[in-house]
Amino acid sequence: MVNEQEIRRFMLELAYKPLTLEELAAAFSIEPEERESFIQLVEELEAEGKIVKTRAQRYGVPERFNLVRGILQGSAKGYGFVIPDLGQPDTQDVFIQPNDLNGAMDRDLVLVRIHTRKRLDKRPEGEVIRILKRGRDSIVGTFTQLNSHFGFVIPDDPRLTTDIFIPSDLRKGATDKQKVVVKLLNYPTGRHSAEGEVIEVLGHKDDPGIDIISIIRKHGLPEDFSEEVLREAEKVPEEVSEEEIKNRRDLRDRKMVTIDGEDAKDLDDAVSIEKLPNGNVRLGVHIADVSYYVKEGSALDREAYERGCSVYLVDRVIPMLPPRLSNGICSLNPQVDRLTMTCDMEINLETGRVVDYEIYPSVIRTNERMTYTAIKRILVDEDPELIARYEPLVDDFRLMGQLATVLREKRLHRGAIDFNFDEAKVIVDEQGKPIDVVKRPRTIAERLIEEFMLIANETVAEHFARLEVPFVYRIHENPDSEKLQAFYEFVSSFGHTIKGRPDKVKPRSLQRLLTKIEGLPEEKAISTVLLRSMKQAKYAAECVGHFGLAAPFYCHFTSPIRRYPDLMIHRIIREVLTKGILSVERIDELQSYLPEAAQHSSIRERVAVDAERETDALKQAEYMEQHIGEEFEGTISSVTSFGIFVELPNTIEGMIHVSYLTDDYYYYHDRAHILIGDRTGRIFRIGDAVKVRVVGVNLEERKIDFELIWHRELKERNQESGKKKSRKKGRDKGQVIDFEKGKEKVQKKKKKGKSKPKAKRKAVRKRK
Repeated sequence: MVNEQEIRRFMLELAYKPLTLEELAAAFSIEPEERESFIQLVEELEAEGKIVKTRAQRYGVPERFNLVRGILQGSAKGYGFVIPDLGQPDTQDVFIQPNDLNGAMDRDLVLVRIHTRKRLDKRPEGEVIRILKRGRDSIVGTFTQLNSHFGFVIPDDPRLTTDIFIPSDLRKGATDKQKVVVKLLNYPTGRHSAEGEVIEVLGHKDDPGIDIISIIRKHGLPEDFSEEVLREAEKVPEEVSEEEIKNRRDLRDRKMVTIDGEDAKDLDDAVSIEKLPNGNVRLGVHIADVSYYVKEGSALDREAYERGCSVYLVDRVIPMLPPRLSNGICSLNPQVDRLTMTCDMEINLETGRVVDYEIYPSVIRTNERMTYTAIKRILVDEDPELIARYEPLVDDFRLMGQLATVLREKRLHRGAIDFNFDEAKVIVDEQGKPIDVVKRPRTIAERLIEEFMLIANETVAEHFARLEVPFVYRIHENPDSEKLQAFYEFVSSFGHTIKGRPDKVKPRSLQRLLTKIEGLPEEKAISTVLLRSMKQAKYAAECVGHFGLAAPFYCHFTSPIRRYPDLMIHRIIREVLTKGILSVERIDELQSYLPEAAQHSSIRERVAVDAERETDALKQAEYMEQHIGEEFEGTISSVTSFGIFVELPNTIEGMIHVSYLTDDYYYYHDRAHILIGDRTGRIFRIGDAVKVRVVGVNLEERKIDFELIWHRELKERNQESGKKKSRKKGRDKGQVIDFEKGKEKVQKKKKKGKSKPKAKRKAVRKRK
C-alpha cells in the first residue's frame, strides 16, 4: 500500500501536474481492494495540509502552490511568524500582519499563502488562509468581573492579544483578580472575540504559589501521571533480573562513577576510564537503558512522547517518566545493578581522536555518586580530605581531567563555537520565596562531563549515519546570511574582521573571533550579538550536521530519562544490535514516524525552555522587589529602540526605558545595536558599564525597571580629535548624569522648536 512519503515525493517531482483522485489512484496502480484506504489517506493528508486540493478537485503539495504549512508564533504587538514544517524548501519564517491572521492564534498549525517573497532586506510575508489545527484549547489568565452578566479573562501569555469573554453562568465562581484556567468554546473570528468557560480557579493572583502554578498551566505542563501510566510503572521491577544480565556484557567489575549536581535524582549517565598498554585511553560512557523498561506504544511511552522532556523549574521538576523509573530502576544509583547502553571509545590521548569504538547493551554497578563540587575540590583544590576518601578513584579522575582538556582543545581547534555565558541559579526557601540569585558555576567538573557526553553523542551519530538507518539527529543549521552580514558590520565597529563571506562562513572563523576578543571589554557585546545571529538547534530525521559544534554528525544519546529523542534512538540502537538489519517494513515505518516525532520533540523542548525561563524571570523579579531603591553596577546586555537592558553581576536583567534618558533625545541604529544622543552624541552600546537604581518591579510581566546613574562607554571614540577625546574622558571613567538639568535643557529645546532629532530631519529632506 502506498504511504504518505511516496505521495508527497511523487507530487514534488518537477514533471508533476495536479491530478484528480482518480488520476492519482491510476498513477499508483491502486487495486480495487485498496481504493478505500487510499482515498482515506489522501483525505487525511489534505485535512492536515500536507497536500492541497484545488477548486478543480486536483491535488498537489503546498510548496508548488506558493503555500507554506507551519506553526504560528504570535507576538504581543499583534503580528506573527509562521515557522515552516521541516522538509519544506523555503525554511525562512513567514511574517504575518495582524490583519492577515484571520482568526489564527499563537501555536496554531496553519496554511499560509505567500504574498511577497524574500528580498535582500525583507523576509517573506503572507496571509493565513486555513487553520489546520488549533494549538491550544485552554488558556490561563486573570479574571475580571465587569458586571453581574459577564466578565473577561486577560491571558497571561502576551502573545495572545485577545481577551476571553466569559458569560456569568460559565465563570465557575471565579471572582475579580483570580487566576483561572479557561476552556475555549469559540475562537476569535472577525469582530467577535473569543469565548470561553472557566474550568479551574487557581486562586487570587497574589496568593503564594499561584504564580508558578499559573505558569505550569499556561504552558500546558502535565503535573500528574494518569492512573494507567502509574499502574504500568508499578509493574516495572525494582531490581535487574538475572535472565536479562545473561543477555548483556557484564561491566560490574569496571570502576565507574556518576558525576552530577548535588540535587540531581535522575542519574542517567556514568563514566569510566582506563589507560591502555598502547598509550591510548578507553573512555566508557554508560547510559541508562530506559528503552528496556519503556516499551514502544505502551502507556508509559505515549505519555513520555507527549511530554517530550523533563522540565526543571525553580522549585520543582516535572519529569518525563514517573519517579518509580526516573529516580528508581532507571537511575544509575551507586552500588546497585543497572541496565545500560554503553559506548566504549578508544581515544588517542595526544590528539583526542577516537581510533576505535564499540556500542553494546551492558549491566553496570557504579562505585560512587560523585558531585561536580567534589570533583573540583579533588582536581583543582587538591583537597586532602576528599583525596583520601576517594583514593582508589583519584587517578581515574585526574586522567579524566587530562582527557577532557585534550577533547576540548580538539573541538575548539576544528572550529566549535564555545560561548562563555554565565547562567543564573535562583535559590528559594521552603515557601518558594527567592532568597538569593547566584551564578551557576562551570568548573572543570562540569566541562569534563560535557566533553565526554559530546564525544559519545558524535560517535553514536556517525555510526548510525554510516549505516544509513532511520535515526534522530540533533542538528544546528548554518546561520542566516543576512543576520551574519549585520553581525559583520557590528564587529567592524570595534576594528575586528571575520574571514569568509557571510553566506559561506565556517564556524572556525567565528570561534577565532571569540578567542581573539577573550578578555577584551567588547567580549560580552560581540558574543551576545553572535548568539542572536545563530539559529536554534533542533531534532530532525536527517543528518545535516551541527554548525555550532562544527560536527558533521551529532545526536542526543545520553539522557533517555529526561529526553524523548534519546529514548527513540536507544530503541533503534537495540533493534540494529539485535537484528543486524532492519526489515523494509520497519524502515518504512520509521521513515514515516521519525520526522514528525522529531519536530514534536523540538516543540516540546521549546515549551520547556520557555517555562523554565519564565519561572526564573518571575523569581528574579520577585527577588529584586526586595531591593527597590538600591543601586547596582552592571553591563548593558541589549539595546532596543525603546530602551536599554542591563545585566547585573548575578545575571539578573532589567531595563532602562528610553524615557528615563532625560539628558537628550536618542535614536536607534539597528545595524550597530546602539542608541545615539541627538545633541550630545552619547552612545549606549552592548557591553558598556553602567550604574543603575532599581525603580520598579512588575511581577505579572516579569519586568524590572532601572534608572541610569552613570554610564561608562565601552571604548573611547573620536580619537582623531584630541579636543573631543579630552571632553569624553570624564564620561569614559563614569559620568554622573544630572537628570533635573537634563530635563530643563529638554524643555528649553522644546520651546525653541528644535526637538526634532537630526536623523528624522535628514529623512524628511531625503523624501522631499
